[in-house]
Amino acid sequence: MRVENAKPLLPAATARDELPRLDLLRSFAVAARTLSFTQAAHELALTQSAVSRQIQQMEEGLGVALFERRHRALALTPAGETMARAVHDCLERLRDATASVRASQRARQVAVTTTPGFASLWLIPRLARFSADHPQVDVLVSATNDLLNLERSQIDVAVRFCAIGAGQGAPLFEETVLPVCAPRLLQDAARPLRQPADLARHTLLVMEAHHGMPPMADWAPWLEVMGLSGLRGTNTLRFSNYNDAVAAALAGQGVAIGRLPLVAALLRDGQLVTPFGGSGQSQRGYFVAASPQAAANADAQDFIAWLHAEALLPW
Repeated sequence: MRVENAKPLLPAATARDELPRLDLLRSFAVAARTLSFTQAAHELALTQSAVSRQIQQMEEGLGVALFERRHRALALTPAGETMARAVHDCLERLRDATASVRASQRARQVAVTTTPGFASLWLIPRLARFSADHPQVDVLVSATNDLLNLERSQIDVAVRFCAIGAGQGAPLFEETVLPVCAPRLLQDAARPLRQPADLARHTLLVMEAHHGMPPMADWAPWLEVMGLSGLRGTNTLRFSNYNDAVAAALAGQGVAIGRLPLVAALLRDGQLVTPFGGSGQSQRGYFVAASPQAAANADAQDFIAWLHAEALLPW
């Protein structure tokens, strides 16, 4: 006797091993919940006849009816009720497991919103220090003057610029204001900048007012301290974002109101200068607000703590 290509025999599948296909189970779960093949078809983006065929296939595979087909109505049989409970539990466990696996692979992230000026002049130059201590965390910065709804926009942290006492979050720092310009503006002998009244012969760089604020709102606190509330320059250049006004000052296009500590580094490096002494408190400041989702995001909590630590450092 000769045996060729003998192979080990695999155990035959038992009836217990033969599970209905997942697509059939899904269709059955929806039909059992809605007790309507038509409604189930709508939810599953299938035709009513396709759902009916799938249920029939499942019943044939099980050898038992799962639904009583009544006139314009369905009802679960005792076997259908047993299967409905089991399928529901299994699909829920699959959904939970899928969500858990996806969450474990999701990148760690902190989403932040703030004004363009704060982002470009204060936050971004410091972000490398946060990233060095948290290399696995992505930081998403949304720079806008709009007050975004944090929960709806899926943002963890907001650094907001508003009046002191406006209740927009935990205080980061209060703003100090004073005029700043490029060093070469001080070399213009025909238009000296030796005293505050000399601003009348220069272009003033102005941040466009928001939310009903007066036209010279960014200049008003300092002008009031100097007793020059009515002062106007030869003309004004208006900008919707503060960082653009600072860029114009760096280019020598006029005098801007400097917001400390936002422009502190530019003053320290000599890129901007203060033509004369005297500063004022704008009665505005920066505040840190956290969304409800930030409470469950340890990286967001670390970012908030880092913001406050950075705010304590010398300008």
